[in-house]
Amino acid sequence: MHLWRKEIQFGRESKIKEKKILMVCLGNICRSPLAQGALEFLAKKHSLKIYVDSAGTEAWHSGKSPDKRAQRTALAKGWNIGSQRARRITPKDFTYFDLILAMDKDNLLDLQAIRPRNSNVFIKLLLEFSSDKEKEVPDPYYSGNFEYVSNLIEKACLSLVDIDE
Repeated sequence: MHLWRKEIQFGRESKIKEKKILMVCLGNICRSPLAQGALEFLAKKHSLKIYVDSAGTEAWHSGKSPDKRAQRTALAKGWNIGSQRARRITPKDFTYFDLILAMDKDNLLDLQAIRPRNSNVFIKLLLEFSSDKEKEVPDPYYSGNFEYVSNLIEKACLSLVDIDE
């Protein structure tokens, strides 16, 4: 599924010059930093004007770097996420960003619950943009399955910006 399908055209052929996308997971140290890194990498590689950031629905790790395992997995793919710092989503994010992508259904429900009334930002699951059977990005924090998670994220990000690689 291509980003916003008929609602807004996006990608290399788009007339839209820049998009702001926020990736969200629970603590902002594993999945959302990987998703930010993947999309930033693709945007740079394909000269797309996309601003990407990430946040968590909780503030447990605010100010901390991404998990070392996430950083190693990202570097193996050419994504540099080491300079990212965890933060909690803020009310301003709901008006600043054009699209907020949740990693799982719990994150999605949390985002919908805290969304300010004056926000019309699109909030979706990242894997809605993937043809994969998975619909949620599993949390690799305890399983350690960072490679699998990064592959799911990469596939969704490629589809999100309508790029075949």
